[in-house]
Amino acid sequence: MLDPSPIAHLYVHVPFCAKKCAYCAFYSEAGSGAMVNRYVAALIREMELVAEDLRPRTVFFGGGTPSLLSLQQWERILKAMERLNWLGAAEWTVECNPATVSADKARLLRDWGVNRVSMGVQSFEAALLERLGRIHSREMIFKSFDILRAAGFDNLNVDLMFAIPGQTMEMWRKTLAEAIALGSEHLSCYEVIYEEDTPLFEQLRAGKLSTDEALACAMYDELLSAAAEAGFHQYEVANFARHFSPVPGETPDHACRHNINCWRGGSFYGLGPGAAGCVRGVRAQNMSSIKLYCAHLERGRRAIASSEALAPLARAGEIAAFGLRMTAGWPLLQFREQTGFELQQEWKSEINRMLDLGYGKLDRQRFQLTRQGLRYADWAAGEFLRS
Repeated sequence: MLDPSPIAHLYVHVPFCAKKCAYCAFYSEAGSGAMVNRYVAALIREMELVAEDLRPRTVFFGGGTPSLLSLQQWERILKAMERLNWLGAAEWTVECNPATVSADKARLLRDWGVNRVSMGVQSFEAALLERLGRIHSREMIFKSFDILRAAGFDNLNVDLMFAIPGQTMEMWRKTLAEAIALGSEHLSCYEVIYEEDTPLFEQLRAGKLSTDEALACAMYDELLSAAAEAGFHQYEVANFARHFSPVPGETPDHACRHNINCWRGGSFYGLGPGAAGCVRGVRAQNMSSIKLYCAHLERGRRAIASSEALAPLARAGEIAAFGLRMTAGWPLLQFREQTGFELQQEWKSEINRMLDLGYGKLDRQRFQLTRQGLRYADWAAGEFLRS
């Protein structure tokens, strides 16, 4: 039986960027003042339409570049959330670009309850930032970090990328050292993915770039070693957090709770153009067009482009796949209680294949990927999906 209580997790997509990054396949556009204001009004209307079914314990504003919104635009959103009784989330994250952080904006967000900021650093090397199409400089990274600390943020994430075209192991080691020296509570480190319809993909297809899988694997190993040595605990393929509590837990205390809910197959609303959500087993995605999104909301209806309710076994397979990205894997009892299926029975052949390859380990309590298996987590996830 589905839980009728209000949904506790909210994702908001802010689809504006000063400049599209060369690797990014997420929906975003450059926006004029009038377009952004229209978006804010439409977003507030969408919030109102789902308000009765949402009491957020985690909130995540992603992008795009949420920090591009002006003080006035942020105030309109924050006041609407106050009116809807959505303030006070235990974890409230806002993504930002180091080039768009100001002291006034940082104080405003902190005063209204935002308590976690994820900063898109990607690299400290000027040439690599240019290759990725980033608009910030290394100096802006340090300045923005200091601004956020001065505003009272004590839970900061630094986003990094590795296997960037032209990036050497020496560059990666230096990047890791500089990122760790910042003293953030969280690191997210992603290998460059060549998504279709991105400049990097086109350059790769044209032969202007090359990939080096051995170097990428070595960089990932270097990441694991450097993060562990610095006191970070890996809790997901690409995510590392500090743990200050004397009580051990399955995840470190500065892990991103919003993302854990997603990896564990929990419900969350996705609001904004192009945003995806999953509510009580029904996946939905909004239209990836600011104009269409706004037009629908201005008529009083949500701008949902597609929705799908998966069959129980297919949904369980999806939940298994995402959850195995976490280093803790799946507690077998928890998986059964959540999905109604026995992981080690329904996926027996897939689990045995992982065990034979050295990619997985199984005991009476849980199934999880090994360190080697986590390196191939995307492939492993695909093995658990059911049509």
